Amino acid sequence: MKRMILAAIIAAGSGAAAFAGKFIAEGKSFTPLGSYRIELSDKHFTMKGENCRTYIIKYENSPMEVTVAVRNEQNCRRYLVLSDKLSVQYVCKSNLFGVKKLGKEFAKDGLVTEPGEINMNEYLHQKVISRGTWSEVEAAQLIASYFPMLFNDIDDVMALK
Repeated sequence: MKRMILAAIIAAGSGAAAFAGKFIAEGKSFTPLGSYRIELSDKHFTMKGENCRTYIIKYENSPMEVTVAVRNEQNCRRYLVLSDKLSVQYVCKSNLFGVKKLGKEFAKDGLVTEPGEINMNEYLHQKVISRGTWSEVEAAQLIASYFPMLFNDIDDVMALK
């Protein structure tokens, strides 16, 4: 009987650990959106015919979920950052990491950076966020911290809980 109970506890713990395996990182955004949580999504995003790994960023003071699709390219890693209000890309190339507007190659899929939604002053400040190389998780943490500052109207994406 003790073995059956122990086996049930181990099985329940293993199931919970498998579900909890989606959690990647958390931290503070230092914006009105508050702390963030990054999870690995089981959904893939197709970019240029290639299935890309995706992460979901959730903020404590907003119902908004941000999807980050990651694509490895030659000498570059591209992070497509999509939300209901604003879509941009972060690119790490030649040891630089920074934001870019979505190009024409994404327009055919309906993905554009809306000029009225982006804070151009902050956009220019984020053209080069950092020098050096970053892992996917570290880059996702930088995105989670910096992306909220790109909104022209942060109150538009907030909902106090």
